[in-house]
Amino acid sequence: MTTSILLVRHGRTVLNAQDRLRGLADPPLDEVGLAQAAAVADALADRDVAAVHSSPLVRAVATAEVIAARFGLTAQADPRFNDRDYGPWTGHERAAVIAQFGSVGAAPGVEPTDTVLARVLPALDAVRRDGRGVVIVSHDAVIGPLVAALGSDIDVPIPTGSWSELVWHDGRWAVRSVGNMPQH
Repeated sequence: MTTSILLVRHGRTVLNAQDRLRGLADPPLDEVGLAQAAAVADALADRDVAAVHSSPLVRAVATAEVIAARFGLTAQADPRFNDRDYGPWTGHERAAVIAQFGSVGAAPGVEPTDTVLARVLPALDAVRRDGRGVVIVSHDAVIGPLVAALGSDIDVPIPTGSWSELVWHDGRWAVRSVGNMPQH
């Protein structure tokens, strides 16, 4: 059986617009983010979607609810799809953290990528059993490392309001696409 999972990055927030690390901060979608959620729901409307899951953060839940409503479903929040914890660097400008430490991951107190993957991979396996298509609304710090861990060498940005597609077939994952944007 083939299962398709669409990894959607939530719509934009004011912290995204300022390129500040969001992590476990919980800002709502801004006007652009609300429009992005509607646009991605429209773009995915022709897909066979059986379930919608999301991070429990407000920005992801709001995006998931718009998508779920399009399919007559109820979104289910799962803390395993939560954003990376940036610890004391939450709210700081990304560029400033990189300038100080060389990378965001090198800053003290930031959740390691391996820890993010250790919680996300089992959750991905669990939702794959829903069959048919599954939408997961999460964060770039989850989606990027996940597609890399599944063997993708596709190195493109994962903008807010975009989706990436994974396919489970013959007992393994394949990354079909990364960073897809709705056509306007």
